[in-house]
Amino acid sequence: MIKSKLALGSFLLLSLILTPVSFGQTEAPNIEELKKTALKVYIDCDICDIEYIKTEIIFVNYVRDRKEAQVHVLISVQSTGSGGREYTLMYLGQFEYAGQDDVLMYYSNKTDTEDEIRQGLVQTLKLGLMRYVAKTAISKRISISLMDHVKPTSIIDKWNFWVFSLGARGFINGQKSIVYNSLNGNFSANRVTPELKIRTSATASHYYNKFDLEGQSIKSTLSSRSFKALAVKSLGEHWSVGGYLSLASSSYSNIQFALRPAPAVEYDFFPYSQSTRKQLRLLYKLNFNAIRYQEETIYLKTRENLWNEDLSITMELKEKWGTISASLEGSHYFHDLRKYHVQLYSEVSLRLYKGLSLDIYGSGSRIHDQLSLPKMGASLEDVLLMRKQLATSYEYYFSIGLSYTFGSIYSNVVNPRFGSGGEFIYGIY
Repeated sequence: MIKSKLALGSFLLLSLILTPVSFGQTEAPNIEELKKTALKVYIDCDICDIEYIKTEIIFVNYVRDRKEAQVHVLISVQSTGSGGREYTLMYLGQFEYAGQDDVLMYYSNKTDTEDEIRQGLVQTLKLGLMRYVAKTAISKRISISLMDHVKPTSIIDKWNFWVFSLGARGFINGQKSIVYNSLNGNFSANRVTPELKIRTSATASHYYNKFDLEGQSIKSTLSSRSFKALAVKSLGEHWSVGGYLSLASSSYSNIQFALRPAPAVEYDFFPYSQSTRKQLRLLYKLNFNAIRYQEETIYLKTRENLWNEDLSITMELKEKWGTISASLEGSHYFHDLRKYHVQLYSEVSLRLYKGLSLDIYGSGSRIHDQLSLPKMGASLEDVLLMRKQLATSYEYYFSIGLSYTFGSIYSNVVNPRFGSGGEFIYGIY
């Protein structure tokens, strides 16, 4: 489905094709000459099939630097309630098109193939580019055709917007001295409308490892099961109220059974309608924890009922200059305020200059709430095979990368020979 600011009165599907046009006695300009003055476009999308876009939309010039583009197309993606995706295409005019911005939407279904998705996305991309292409010389070679009218119909959904998913996967891998097997199953039932969002999921997994070393056999198993549910009621453009519910067991975390209901409230400082571009969300949860442990804990507990609360603030921005995502979350137990957890996560991707990009990923946690650690501790095998959770007061990871691309600013050419990667293989033969 396509939504546009251009209200046509009925649903129209436009097919945009480069075709020769008669100029009477005047010789038609050479298409290669026209292409040199065609619209310069920068496609800003991490998950799009860029090569397919280039082969399907050939009436523009693609540049690899946003600062060289006359139109910067920023494409962001969100999951829909039916299991599909919502693509938001933001057309940002630059240079002589500055201030001429537009927004189009494309929706894919969960059952759509990758080819159907990229066809629909390209069709939407074409429609949005037309207002800019119309002001270039190459527009004389573009034909716009109108397909049959489609009568508007109201949506009658026999599933009442519920979407179900069921899956299972087994994995077997081995060699002479190592065996690795796993089995995973999952089920989900989701219903999403503008007023109410309901998400439920159930998962189960079992992992088995076996290592034979110098006549000694070491076996390792891990198992977990969980059920999670979320219900959220919309209260306008900024407020939401709802709750979480989870049931879980985990041999890694020493949890035989855990029940956690949690009412929650959220406030977004920006309107939810702008969520594909920017978000600043404040979320508060009050959690009740009814837990039974597999082994006696370091606090001499085999079961306990506890209350805790957590507060998080999350910022997400996606602009022409890059993306920033950051989240700060803190929680503590009421029975002992010294049992707390603080986590900071951040992701930054910046385009510093023409072709120069900086990517930073990082996360750090201050951990003082490991109540489920087993009293018996962990053996050497448990540590090396990561079968049990270990005591720690912190956790972190950090990654930083810098890249610079230079040379021709144009990137129209697609050559699929020997694969898109063009791998080099080194060796002695």
